[in-house]
Amino acid sequence: MSMFHKVVKTFQWGQHTVTMETGEIARQSSGAVLLNMDDTVVLATVVGAKTAKEGQDFFPLTVDYIEKTYSAGKIPGG
Repeated sequence: MSMFHKVVKTFQWGQHTVTMETGEIARQSSGAVLLNMDDTVVLATVVGAKTAKEGQDFFPLTVDYIEKTYSAGKIPGG
């Protein structure tokens, strides 16, 4: 028996079927959701610390965006 519990929810959004999955991938992150809609898949992950850094009076936010052009058939150099 696995200590991780996979949760899958599917719902209709207009004419589209959306599937949200969590608990199976990116388990080292604080939270992760894999969203599927038609031919599009998005992985959203969040990592957070339990305590704030000393002397920091704001909430730092870092966004890493990676577009994989080969998934659209665009291969660099070819």
